[in-house]
Amino acid sequence: MIIDLRSDTVTRPTAAMHEAIAKSEVGDDVYGDDPTVNRLEDLAAKMMGKESSLFVSSGTQSNLLALLSHCERGDEYIVGQQAHTYKYEGGGAAVLGSIQPQPLDFEADGRLDLNKVAEAVKVDDIHFAKTRLLCLENTQGGKVLPLDYLKEASDFAKERGLAIHLDGARAFNAAVKLNVPITEISQHFDSVSICLSKGLGAPVGSVLNGSEELIRKARRWRKMLGGGMRQAGILAAAGIVALEQQVKPLAEDHKNAELLGSLLLEMNEFSVDPVQTNMVFATPVKGDSAALAEYLKENNILITGSKTVRFVTHHDVSQEAIYTVVEKIRHYYSSSS
Repeated sequence: MIIDLRSDTVTRPTAAMHEAIAKSEVGDDVYGDDPTVNRLEDLAAKMMGKESSLFVSSGTQSNLLALLSHCERGDEYIVGQQAHTYKYEGGGAAVLGSIQPQPLDFEADGRLDLNKVAEAVKVDDIHFAKTRLLCLENTQGGKVLPLDYLKEASDFAKERGLAIHLDGARAFNAAVKLNVPITEISQHFDSVSICLSKGLGAPVGSVLNGSEELIRKARRWRKMLGGGMRQAGILAAAGIVALEQQVKPLAEDHKNAELLGSLLLEMNEFSVDPVQTNMVFATPVKGDSAALAEYLKENNILITGSKTVRFVTHHDVSQEAIYTVVEKIRHYYSSSS
């Protein structure tokens, strides 16, 4: 059995998801006729406290649709230097939307310093792109953005006439960590992208949530991008199970990550960042992680990272698996010393 800690995207669908897929009622979603997709979108919008929702194939597409729907050609969005919407999504906003990114460094806790954001907002001048949108990410590198910061950022955006979007791929992790309803996070944003196929375990898909007007625009953009799906209810059925059944279990992933972080710290072979959700960032005190990764791979344990290792817990990683991983890591260092 392989223990895969590379990401929470590697999760397998649950038995309940397989059953829901097999029994799903379908129609042509491009015509709006798929009842299971419609049910997923209604459920997501209600959970997020938004007017409407759109089921899409991936988080990359969901974020891109938000950017395209908020901005016009030649507009600008302010975003974190290490944010997915800037660094890890193929430059889609620039390539497909002619939207200019203005990246800023994240603070150590995952925030964008709003004073620095204020300096980056362009004045109304023909020399500059028009700043239209502020993008945040929660969680960011496993770190949870505080609720008071979210309100401050939302107020900041409104005061400057900006829209505000959340890449909330793991926003449910943030809500579970804070022990609040997801609406305590989503209420501060004009649009929120939620991933169903990371910690929630669905095989495919994300949902973009926002106003009816924004989602109408996003639906048109989705069609132009080739993202209109036909009998997509077989995918949406798993997404419904993800939202209804897989949010609370995220707390177990957090506990397992905290356990892993504490056990690694005890070994004195790593410096370990404080663990908040389901990600553990550990840097070997000596050398890099390449040899360790190869050793673990030989022992059916998969990790990712170069100098710093990112371990990601999810519903396919049990507490027993955590102890197995730590045992193998201890053996590696004892045999190589």
